[in-house]
Amino acid sequence: MNDKEENTGHPKDSNKKPAIKRRKFIQIVGGGVAGLYVFFRLGKHFHLWADGSDPEAKLPSDFNAYLHIAEDGTVSCLTGKIEMGQGIITSLAQMLADELDVPIDKVKMVMGDTGLCPYDQGTWGSLSTRAFGPVMLAAAAEARTELLSLAAGYLKRTSGELAVKDGVVFVKNKESEKVSYGQLTRGKRIEKFMDGKAKAKDFSEYKVMGKSFNRRDAIAKVTGEAMYSGDFRVPGMVYAKILRPPSHGATLVKADTSEAAKMEGISLVRDKDLVAVLHENPEKAELALAKIKAEYTFNEMKVDDKTIFNHLVSSSANGEETDSKGDIPSGKNQSAFLFESEFYNSYVAHAAIEPHTALAYTEGDKMVVRASTQSPFGARESIAGDLGIPLEKVHVIPPFIGGGFGGKGEYYQAIEAARLAKLSRKPVMLQYSRKEEFFYDTFRPAAVVKITSGTGKEGNISLWDYKEYFAGSRGSEPLYEAANQRITSYDADNVHPFGTGAWRAPGNNTNTFARESQIDIMASKIGMDPLEFRLKNLKNEQVIAVLKAVADLFGWSPKKAPSGRGFGIACGFDAGSYVAHMAEVKVDTTTGQVQVLRVACAQDMGFCVNPEGAKIQMEGCITMGLGYVLTEEVEFTGGDIKTANFGTYKLPRFSWLPKIDTLILDRKVAPQGGGEPAIICMGGLIANAIFDATGARIYQLPMTPERVLEAMAKNNR
Repeated sequence: MNDKEENTGHPKDSNKKPAIKRRKFIQIVGGGVAGLYVFFRLGKHFHLWADGSDPEAKLPSDFNAYLHIAEDGTVSCLTGKIEMGQGIITSLAQMLADELDVPIDKVKMVMGDTGLCPYDQGTWGSLSTRAFGPVMLAAAAEARTELLSLAAGYLKRTSGELAVKDGVVFVKNKESEKVSYGQLTRGKRIEKFMDGKAKAKDFSEYKVMGKSFNRRDAIAKVTGEAMYSGDFRVPGMVYAKILRPPSHGATLVKADTSEAAKMEGISLVRDKDLVAVLHENPEKAELALAKIKAEYTFNEMKVDDKTIFNHLVSSSANGEETDSKGDIPSGKNQSAFLFESEFYNSYVAHAAIEPHTALAYTEGDKMVVRASTQSPFGARESIAGDLGIPLEKVHVIPPFIGGGFGGKGEYYQAIEAARLAKLSRKPVMLQYSRKEEFFYDTFRPAAVVKITSGTGKEGNISLWDYKEYFAGSRGSEPLYEAANQRITSYDADNVHPFGTGAWRAPGNNTNTFARESQIDIMASKIGMDPLEFRLKNLKNEQVIAVLKAVADLFGWSPKKAPSGRGFGIACGFDAGSYVAHMAEVKVDTTTGQVQVLRVACAQDMGFCVNPEGAKIQMEGCITMGLGYVLTEEVEFTGGDIKTANFGTYKLPRFSWLPKIDTLILDRKVAPQGGGEPAIICMGGLIANAIFDATGARIYQLPMTPERVLEAMAKNNR
């Protein structure tokens, strides 16, 4: 971590105005207690972007943050957001530098530390830029307005006569008359509470936003200087190894720890369901854990990775219609061609390279926990509740996070480490093994999508009856025009044999796979080029624009599928952004192996704050998408997770990587999310490319060689 950033938060504010009291806060922001403070909260009553849009009007109004301009001119933003590789430590700094007219190296982001920063519900949903960003800009506009007012008094001019460059206010056409931000705040403590009246700059005025910047944390991460939870050491620290059940359906009856207790230096801790061994050497703790003899009772759900899909459909409660128009029976009667399909995806792990890790220790009367989590404030509340101590006695510090993808919204390891630290009165480091990581992961849920669709003879979609089971509704919204349509979501409690949760663009990967596959199925049947078919049935100009842009980027030429070329196409919408992909694949018809040769992606994400950062996210989404498309699948029987490491759970490798071309459309409207959209199309994209290459349609993710061969065999019958 360099000296410009601290990826580190403050109790959730009540209705009282926030006050800065902590000595550590003063040390972090620099320049002593003096300076200009702007306190702000995220609320639906602010319409802050230059185009007047409010990207997330439904968010609660209790998201708070602080902005501080110190005596030395340093600008600090304290936010509960965290940095886990998405690049907001850079892009948010760009936004502040631009709005305040200061050099970007004078901007410091202080992130996620619950002892410093204000409450935030967590970092997910690609919301940092599109929801937090505009409010932060408005606070910066408020600060800039106040500083110009102070400068006008200092220089005996009106604010309209002044301009700002690099944190220095000067008289227009007379730059010798000037005063710096630092001079204006020196020896003063000025507090402002944002009212939303100050107007942020117009997009045409941006000089830092819209330009490519290398990641501010890149050097620290490449050189190994960056600190993750497992890198910290404190005096007297011990490593914890916890007795884990063999299955999610297992309940501990008895644990004989007598043999483990005989080992030198071992401490044993037992509290209700928690049985752990502690030692200053993690390998010795592991050896001691192996000596514990445990007995369990089992209550397994009778399901496995082969039967799960029938189980899901049969367990679903009454569906909820989320979108409908026209009449489904009439749509069937009006259709010249009818298509019925079922699509499936298996459970998928988050598989972040950094496992869940936490270091817990007491500091005075407080429990301090350094934890890899996307939800530091949620972790703080849970730890306080579990330990039975006041919220203000828990301090959660998230350092850099080594990948989250939704999986580190959970923080079991932080709670366990805190419990063990309290019970043992020692600093405790808890690092999940890869087996624990898979066992306790909240997988992307297995899901089923059933689609009945129809077209007229000319290729107009006349029917779209879409049913998703346990995928989640994100991405199921109608994208194409259909005269008669119905979207139904099915859900039920306790249907999965283990935990499930958000997985990058939750629900959208499954729904876009099903929708875009079905669209190609229809296009092929009526003999129309898949791009032409899409354009014929679209009215949304943003979708049309990204499709045309990616066609130019890829070099698409119209042909009915299957053409033998191995070309695929897919498009979608997520986190406020529109994306379209095209790909070329090569299929080994003997082995079923699929090689993705190239992928092109065009994205409309509104105004792009950091094009280089956005491009990296697009490339990362495409690369990660290859995994869930081709190989990633959790094998299980009941609550017994068979997949325990990367030997059987195969992630994308460098040797897999296709040629990737990306294009970000030039837009002067509110920035939208960029961390997730480019992953959603990968399933439909590659499925359509495989069909174009072989004529074989694959209905289940991942599209393993075995499933490819099976689909080709069916096609050849």
